[in-house]
Amino acid sequence: MNMFPDAKVLHVNLSSGTIKKDILPGEIYRLYPGGSALGLYLLLKDIKVGVEPLSPENILVFSVSALTGLPISGISRLTVTGKSPLTGAIGDSQAGGFFPVHLKANGWDAVVFHGKSEKPVYLYIEGDNAELRDAHNIWGKVTGEAEEIIREELGEKNVEIAQIGPGGENLVRYACIINMCNRANGRNGLGAVMGSKLLKAVVVKKGRSMEAYDSENFRKLAGSVKRKLEENDALAGLGKFGTDGDLEGFHEQGFLPTKNWMTGHFPGGAKNITGVTMYETILKERDTCYACAVRCKRVVEVPGVVDPLYGGPEYETCAALGSYCGVTSLETVSLANQLCNMYGLDTISCGATIAFAMECYEKGLIDKATADGLDLSFGNNEVVPKLIKKIAYREAFGNILAEGSARAAKYIGRDADIYSMSAKGQELPAHMPQYKPSVGLIYAVNPFGADHQSSEHDVFLVMPPDSKERARLAQIGIWKGYDNPYELDTEKVRFAFESQKYFSVLDTLCLCQFVWGPSWELYGPDDMVDLCKYGIGWHTSLYELMLIGERRINMMRYFNSREGFTKDDDKLPERLFQPFTDGPSEGICLNRNAFEKSKEVYYELAGWCKETGNPKESTLKRLSLEWLLLK
Repeated sequence: MNMFPDAKVLHVNLSSGTIKKDILPGEIYRLYPGGSALGLYLLLKDIKVGVEPLSPENILVFSVSALTGLPISGISRLTVTGKSPLTGAIGDSQAGGFFPVHLKANGWDAVVFHGKSEKPVYLYIEGDNAELRDAHNIWGKVTGEAEEIIREELGEKNVEIAQIGPGGENLVRYACIINMCNRANGRNGLGAVMGSKLLKAVVVKKGRSMEAYDSENFRKLAGSVKRKLEENDALAGLGKFGTDGDLEGFHEQGFLPTKNWMTGHFPGGAKNITGVTMYETILKERDTCYACAVRCKRVVEVPGVVDPLYGGPEYETCAALGSYCGVTSLETVSLANQLCNMYGLDTISCGATIAFAMECYEKGLIDKATADGLDLSFGNNEVVPKLIKKIAYREAFGNILAEGSARAAKYIGRDADIYSMSAKGQELPAHMPQYKPSVGLIYAVNPFGADHQSSEHDVFLVMPPDSKERARLAQIGIWKGYDNPYELDTEKVRFAFESQKYFSVLDTLCLCQFVWGPSWELYGPDDMVDLCKYGIGWHTSLYELMLIGERRINMMRYFNSREGFTKDDDKLPERLFQPFTDGPSEGICLNRNAFEKSKEVYYELAGWCKETGNPKESTLKRLSLEWLLLK
């Protein structure tokens, strides 16, 4: 039987400018086989309790997995881990593209950044060689300009670049890390951590992909993609219309977050910004990540306005910078998406924070004078791009919004916090818990804040018992179906918990959740086990993989417990418990009693203390995490 491979780790001390190479033995790597599990292991070994996220003492980890680089769809994901400046909790973020594969092709499973540089630098990796290079000439540049300058300086086009823009340099708390000028490690503000360290970019020379351990059976697994795509209508729609293809459907059901979540439908606007309209008007081409046949990424162009270099908006972006703000123009949304990618800003938190400001303006908590003379009315298409630039450079009112809606609410005062649609300080993505209550539960208990890609969604339990989706869910022990998505009973909580563990495996193995998943996706749970076996000779089981996913979740929760987080932080905005007053979803809300009970059931299933909501010692020991108790 093939031994589990060792992991190669690069430790970069930005304060001293020294670089050290390390090997993590395979017997340890198997417990934390990549992604955030590996990042958390490396982080928790060294980081001190209570460090300020934007201080030199914070540690930032770039990681891939033992599988990264195999020539098959959905396998090129990069995870970045550190303490979040947005939430103060653990920060964890994934992005696709080609950078992850080429980091691994150079021989590295993780890069760990310590300290702070005296001047702007970037890290250049070519094979076994790594060096810090001066970045003064690209500091202050937007992502597209910086990429061009780096390639010219190196005299090398065959590189992949993960970088921050002005948003990260100016420590916007939801700044992200951008590769290909349009793939983002977003949400938690880890781009600001890079900025605080004066680290502009990580650049890797392109290398060769991995060879599979069992090439014959691996080719069969990879070769089944054409048939699987032809049999999967959901993926066909995803490829054609992108993630934004469902936007109008959510509106018609009454569950498209609109005007800062005050309503769930967007008459006169939803059709304008949906993926179908994008496909019919401004879509230039479909882009993809390494070796992926799905090709779900949008590339849009509006001559003289929107540059295709910066890709195109996803569903979350069209909602956050569109319906959240009452913006009805696809051109405006696409320009706003471009600006976020240029400046390196998370589109969800950026749009949600602007929507928060718009409601504060509507409610009279701020006026034009406070907002630099801008009209912050919902539906003002012109003001959103202006605010994005102000946020990126922390100009005047933009300096307040750069803090995120939760902190901005404290600055504004007068109960403005009720208009911050956030959990643990991180703005909610565009999937409404009123419609998907188990997703709402995960928004609340998730260690790194509200996230729509940390568990499977309720709607798949409404599908017929003999459907592919239900058959795959049964492989991870989910058997009960429902007549509607609104219930939140014990079995629905178990569905949330088990699927959260599964998605946690995906974020550990750095697999795309649209390709490798527990229900509708291209490949299912049994395929993932085969991928490990044929790809690297890892004779694993679904049991071991689910244990790995659970281990990652508990490491995150343990990190948060050290920082003072408890079950009291597992809460959702009050607005979600208030019935809608108009539209197709009129009268519907998240049931408060069911929600509170669901948290208690979740803590019990997870083996977390009912008083604190944090992992019990017995749970940490069961998950081979006893070493955390000895620190």
